[in-house]
Amino acid sequence: MADFDQELDASGLNCPLPILRAKKALASLSSGQVLHIIATDPGAVKDFEAFAKQTGNELMEHKEEGGKFYFLMRKS
Repeated sequence: MADFDQELDASGLNCPLPILRAKKALASLSSGQVLHIIATDPGAVKDFEAFAKQTGNELMEHKEEGGKFYFLMRKS
């Protein structure tokens, strides 16, 4: 995965907590900075896709590995 400015570990949290934590973390970043999110909730993939569309933040990439989901989101 690409470089990122901040990491958020939302492992073990269920919807909507990963999104809420990501929203808070993104608020502390500057435009163009990248947040790396780790989640274990399978619903997080759809949640983060929808969150990106709603907020205009760019979901750069996401992948699943070993039961964990990894997301890179760039603040708009």
